[in-house]
Amino acid sequence: MSGLRYVYAVCRPFGTPLPAQLTGVAGVPPKQLTHHGLVALVGRVPPEEFAERPLRARLEDPEWFAETSRAHRNVVDALTVVTSPLPLRVATVFPDDSGVRAMMEKREDDFRRTLDRLDGRVEWGVRVYGEAPHQEGRHGSGGPGRGEGGGSGRGGSYAGDRRAGEFARGLHETLSGRAEAGRTHTPGGGTQPLAPGRTVLNAAYLVPRSESEAFVELVQRARAAEPGVRVELGGPWAAYSFTGEEP
Repeated sequence: MSGLRYVYAVCRPFGTPLPAQLTGVAGVPPKQLTHHGLVALVGRVPPEEFAERPLRARLEDPEWFAETSRAHRNVVDALTVVTSPLPLRVATVFPDDSGVRAMMEKREDDFRRTLDRLDGRVEWGVRVYGEAPHQEGRHGSGGPGRGEGGGSGRGGSYAGDRRAGEFARGLHETLSGRAEAGRTHTPGGGTQPLAPGRTVLNAAYLVPRSESEAFVELVQRARAAEPGVRVELGGPWAAYSFTGEEP
């Protein structure tokens, strides 16, 4: 396999094959590279795009980074169906297979400890939104963004934000008690894109696969109990937020 090596994730050996049509970054199907009983999922990428100097420039391009991140996540998502991987950072690249093996050997103990902790677990994301910011002149009287009666509704917006904030704090406490671990991100952070509106909670939870159904039901009950607050649930994903590898 010529070209540089793009590494998606490290995991333990798995028996179920990945989808035959699966492709990753640069449209190349990922391959397994085994070393000391661990597996790295790798793909070939072109040096003119992923060598150190051009890669630095590419990482400053939002469209390129978004496209590469989507391809990266697609491969990790497929791997998550068959095992519990440790996803690496987007654009983790090595010169060749030997470089990947050297990295795996250097970090072998940490990888094994993390894989033990993640085994049989997935990440769920929960986001709670307050009201979207009012935009003058964009909507007619009584349209979206207006309070009752066609006024600006600013006081209602503050009250809605307070209600959403109180709800979010209680929900995070409840979900953290049910999950094995919980982590809050900054409003613009996390591993998935944000929807419009004020984000009052952007959190990730590490949950055993066997308890995921109960976790989802808990979120749905909380959502139904507070219909004035928008709650979004995402997952199950690989445990990006609990590996120390996320961007």
